Amino acid sequence: MLAAFFSLPQLPLRAITRNIVRNMSGVQALKHPKFISVEGADIYSRSKSDGIRFRFVSYNILAQVYVKSSFFPHSPSSCLRWKARSQAILAVLKNLEADFLCLQEVDEYDSFYNGNLERCGYSSLYIQRSGQKRDGCGIFFKRENAELIIEDRIEYNDLVNSMQDDDCSCEENSASHDVESSKGSSPKTTLADRGDPNDPRVRLKRDCVGIMAAFRLKKPFHHVVIVANTHLYWDPEWADVKLAQAKYLLSRLARFKTLVSEKFECTPSILLAGDFNSTPGDKVYQCLVSGKSSSELSPECLEELPLPLSSVYATTLGREPSFTNFTPGFTGTLDYIFFSPSDSIRPISLLELPESECPEVIGGLPNFSYPSDHLPIGADFEITME
Repeated sequence: MLAAFFSLPQLPLRAITRNIVRNMSGVQALKHPKFISVEGADIYSRSKSDGIRFRFVSYNILAQVYVKSSFFPHSPSSCLRWKARSQAILAVLKNLEADFLCLQEVDEYDSFYNGNLERCGYSSLYIQRSGQKRDGCGIFFKRENAELIIEDRIEYNDLVNSMQDDDCSCEENSASHDVESSKGSSPKTTLADRGDPNDPRVRLKRDCVGIMAAFRLKKPFHHVVIVANTHLYWDPEWADVKLAQAKYLLSRLARFKTLVSEKFECTPSILLAGDFNSTPGDKVYQCLVSGKSSSELSPECLEELPLPLSSVYATTLGREPSFTNFTPGFTGTLDYIFFSPSDSIRPISLLELPESECPEVIGGLPNFSYPSDHLPIGADFEITME
């Protein structure tokens, strides 16, 4: 979720008004995005017809606790209400027909998502954010296609305990760090809530989480995949914190891969998804696709554990989507799906995303066509025996 207070170009008032009027008139209907074949994928699939195919989707569904008219003045109030929005989100999720759903900002897990998606054939894993935060990350998987074999959870607040005492005496403030842009931000925390920005331990305690698990795909042959889902800190002026989280994520994921490989005597494929609150090309993004980085706030005890990853959309399209988050104050890409490239795994289709000129997105999200301020992203994968 992003703030409308960014110093970025605003959409014309006329466009916003037109979008609201269109929504109020009920002309727009809920959009169900489609998967489009990757060029050459059909040929590849025919030649590798004995492979495992599965569908993977990542979606920041926008926690209802953050849905306030002051945050989304451009959105029709009726589409922000939980009763309508929950059913719209559920309809989108059902229509996607994914084998794996990585959802961020899930704040009605017990009361809504767990039960409703279980009736659709999904089992799930969920981790709620630390502290008083009500939302979290969930991995939902089709029981008939995948078997959970092991899981692990990531609390980025653990970075605080890894800091050396000497690190806490340094004079730091948000202006002394590399501020990459004013993108990827959200008004979920006030300045007063952040604490003393000169204290690295305060900076690192952001209550962000992640979850990862290994699954055995059941047919036509057994293959182990590691699925990881996360939501990194939002503030663009605290880019060093996001970078520390990304480095910790890669370190934990690499160790988890080693554990799974040794315990189950396999070579697992890796799929990492989430809202990284980072735009293409920034330091967090480069860290994730290179498998290594450095940060002033990264604990020295963490080893550099390169973990080769590629972005699904960038690999297949040659670029990231134009946007995955669309509000009057910000339009850009914050959500990604990364995978471990190898000869045995390949994306064969992508979930299609709208362009900024599309009538259903003009004026910003959420609206009656898209129930979250983020768009779902996804891909069909095929795995073949090496």
